[in-house]
Amino acid sequence: MNLLFFSSSFCDPCIQTRGVLKQVATLVPAAKIAELDVARETSEAEKAGIRSTPTVIVTSADGTEVFRAEGVPTVNQVLVALAKAV
Repeated sequence: MNLLFFSSSFCDPCIQTRGVLKQVATLVPAAKIAELDVARETSEAEKAGIRSTPTVIVTSADGTEVFRAEGVPTVNQVLVALAKAV
């Protein structure tokens, strides 16, 4: 299960999302969380269809997207998505 967090340096909600993902990482150490800055990782952001930050995408082991949140997700939303990704 992988989690991609698309952020930008000028994004206040991204700070909140980092806090949510920190809690998730504590609860689910096996989750692989990668933060990508859309200004630096433009090709990845375009490939993922990112329109706003923060955007969190959870994928299963085979790369299938099981969850996408534009805006700040809740811890519970991310935990449910990770469970679906297993």
